[in-house]
Amino acid sequence: MKKHMTGKQIAEYGLMVALAMVLSYVEYLIPFSFAVPGVKLGLANIVVVFALYRLGKTEALFISVIRVLLMTFMFGNAFALFYSLSGAVLSYSVMLLLLKTGRFSSIGVGIGGGVAHNIGQILCAMVLMGTKQIIYYLPVLFVSGTLAGIVIGVIAGVLTQRIRGNKQS
Repeated sequence: MKKHMTGKQIAEYGLMVALAMVLSYVEYLIPFSFAVPGVKLGLANIVVVFALYRLGKTEALFISVIRVLLMTFMFGNAFALFYSLSGAVLSYSVMLLLLKTGRFSSIGVGIGGGVAHNIGQILCAMVLMGTKQIIYYLPVLFVSGTLAGIVIGVIAGVLTQRIRGNKQS
């Protein structure tokens, strides 16, 4: 993020964090598990993908991390923080790498983010639970991450095209 932010930029980032939090909360309220615990759409990632395209890499990371921290403080615990942060940071990193190649649409970026988020959480679970057995859960999470990533990528792509604004970084 820039050293000196304008009031408009501060308001925009605050709005993005708030929107990501609302989407997270809405997702929390909707029981979306196809007989598989922990499967979610990752609606807040719409905001992160949009921010990557419209605001910049640092701003998108800021929005993602602040959303995770605030949601954890409001509704989670230390374990939720570890799981959420590991998924969010790996997801962001993969999305950024895919975006930088210039070879992926918002759908490809969304898929990469969805799958990476699941991998980050599985790796965290392996460490916290002290077991490698949970890795067998990955194929299901690859499928759910891919499907969710498609939805996230399509929505973020449409928003990026329709909402005016220039990338700031």
